Amino acid sequence: MAVVVEHEKRRKKILEKALAVFMDDGFENATFQKIADRCGITRTILYLYFKNKKEIFMYSIKQMLINVEENINSIRTDKSLNSVEKITKVLLNIFKRFEHDRQLLSVVLDYLLYLSKDGVDPDVRVRRRTVRLRHILASLVIEGVRSGELKKVSIKTADDYLYSFIESALYQIVVLKRKNLNELKETVVYAIKQFAV
Repeated sequence: MAVVVEHEKRRKKILEKALAVFMDDGFENATFQKIADRCGITRTILYLYFKNKKEIFMYSIKQMLINVEENINSIRTDKSLNSVEKITKVLLNIFKRFEHDRQLLSVVLDYLLYLSKDGVDPDVRVRRRTVRLRHILASLVIEGVRSGELKKVSIKTADDYLYSFIESALYQIVVLKRKNLNELKETVVYAIKQFAV
């Protein structure tokens, strides 16, 4: 058991240092050797934890998404909140996570641009990684419409509308380098209230 704990602890330390390499050099120019050097280990030892830089990068994204999803699911099952409050709280929680993980998001954008230059459609990758998030948003809208707390709306349109706030948050954090999303948070609170009956 202690070996597994130590292994995970070391993986997390590698991820932290790898993120710094990705930030300094971009995804394309980051190398396995640079990551090993930053971690103060050999490439051989690094291979014990990850098979290549893409796996390191994907593991970082997976960890962020797992944390976001755990927070969202706790909000989703909170019986003390109505539908408007749940949707609002979910989006604000995601924004808070974006503010916290701005470096990782910057590297994600770099990676998507890298894929695009190589002729890979980044939209497919993004959709694959966000399908569960979109499903959660849609289910919250469905729940609200069924309970009579939200106006009858097209679920797909409402889901796209809510997801567009997430895309806006990403743009503001990564491209515009905003320190916080306070203005967008106010807009979201107002906009979601418009769904209420």
